[in-house]
Amino acid sequence: MNSALSASTPIAVIGAGAMGAGIAQVAASAGHPVKLLDNRPGAAAQAVQGIAAQLNRLAEKGKLTAQAAQDTSARLSAAAQLSDLADCGLIIEAIVEDLQSKRKLFLDLEAIVSKDCILASNTSSISITAIGAVLAQPGRLAGLHFFNPAPLMALVEIVSGLGTEREIAERLFASAAAWGKTPVHTRSTPGFIVNRVARPYYAEGLRLLQEGAADPATMDACMREAGGFRMGPFELMDLIGHDVNFSVTRSVWNAFFNDQRFLPSLIQQELVDAGFLGRKNGRGFYDYREGAAAPTPKTEPQSQAMAALKTARVVVCGESAAAQALSSRLQSAGVASTAGPSQDGRIAEVLGAVLYVTDGRTATRRAAAQSDRNVVLIDLALDYSKAKRLAISVADQCAADAAAAAIGLLQAAGYAVSRFSDVPGLAVMRTVAMLANEAADAVNQGVCDVPSVDAAMRLGVNYPVGPLAWADQIGLGRVREVLGHLADSYGEDRYRISPLIQQRAYAGKGFHV
Repeated sequence: MNSALSASTPIAVIGAGAMGAGIAQVAASAGHPVKLLDNRPGAAAQAVQGIAAQLNRLAEKGKLTAQAAQDTSARLSAAAQLSDLADCGLIIEAIVEDLQSKRKLFLDLEAIVSKDCILASNTSSISITAIGAVLAQPGRLAGLHFFNPAPLMALVEIVSGLGTEREIAERLFASAAAWGKTPVHTRSTPGFIVNRVARPYYAEGLRLLQEGAADPATMDACMREAGGFRMGPFELMDLIGHDVNFSVTRSVWNAFFNDQRFLPSLIQQELVDAGFLGRKNGRGFYDYREGAAAPTPKTEPQSQAMAALKTARVVVCGESAAAQALSSRLQSAGVASTAGPSQDGRIAEVLGAVLYVTDGRTATRRAAAQSDRNVVLIDLALDYSKAKRLAISVADQCAADAAAAAIGLLQAAGYAVSRFSDVPGLAVMRTVAMLANEAADAVNQGVCDVPSVDAAMRLGVNYPVGPLAWADQIGLGRVREVLGHLADSYGEDRYRISPLIQQRAYAGKGFHV
């Protein structure tokens, strides 16, 4: 039972929207006869024609052969009614995200299909346990959650409800793999893996915006050019649609009994209330209407202190990734530096300024704790040697000429510098720490395992590194420290540290041992 479905097994997809059509294309491309059904008159036939046209375009571009396009199209057909699906071995539901609608559909299907037919839902947020609770055979129902666009996105979440039989989940896993996808197992908990673990990516950006840390364009640029993310949180929310993104956040928040970690943002609610939904209607965080100016990040002008660096004593401290990259980049730019120790984590000293990578405290607080007023903090970067931009914050006590020297040093090293207000953890560091924290909690609560959560976030939302692999790269001790300082700064349960991060950090072990 754990083997993949035979390619001769007929499959049905119910719901001929973009997602349903995409799933049908995937299954047909893998060799299955596929029936597409939709309750809108003519929608299924139109979807079949659309898939055939898409396959022909791919053939014209040389991405598959004309014969393959023709054969795949021939395996697709439109069904007129549920009874037409009686011979199917797998039926995938991709209808409206409504519990009662899904329950009724599967109840109707139970009366039509054979007892061996597997039932699957493409739901992104509704409990598989709740859907299956009304069925006579809840064991044959599982989640088969594709990501849009289904033909291109590799990830498929195999979701097991409380009643799902293990062999059903394993067979769907094997089948998804045979279709060329990367499946991961997850329990049916709110948001499954991706929609749960991704919440901090949006939430921390919205929180920073609420605090006036920086504007959306600047934060997006830092997340792309330092964090290595494909899109920043604000442009991504605009792309998804604020109505959709806000609804998912509210759903996860409500499902977790209003856990503060998933608290929705008043800023996003205001956008939804105003009808500023993003790209779909021309306005969101950015203005997409014709003639609107393109958003540009705020970048510090060239510091007057750069000229003084030619004769200044520049000390690069320690052997951290940030320090090594800074030293190398300065050397390439012809700026001389000497190596020095780093007893307190500092990475550089120049003209009175002392630079550190953020540890979750504000620069002001760190300066007070170290009795050194000229503290400048830099944000986390995925790879300091390749990063194009760094966010910084400056202690309130810091002298203006010391801040200028720190900015000049980073500019001399080839970084565009974006100055944030002095917020705890800056942007990339606090976001990555919170993503790792949520991923660790998902593992700790038995939702999935470590490889699955990392694969899910890389493949489902295109993160440059899985959050737990990134936590290992930063060091779990540092991640724990950042989270602890965020919790201390805000006094909120939102930043509580996952027990699994605590355990691994104290044991001196990473997630990928």
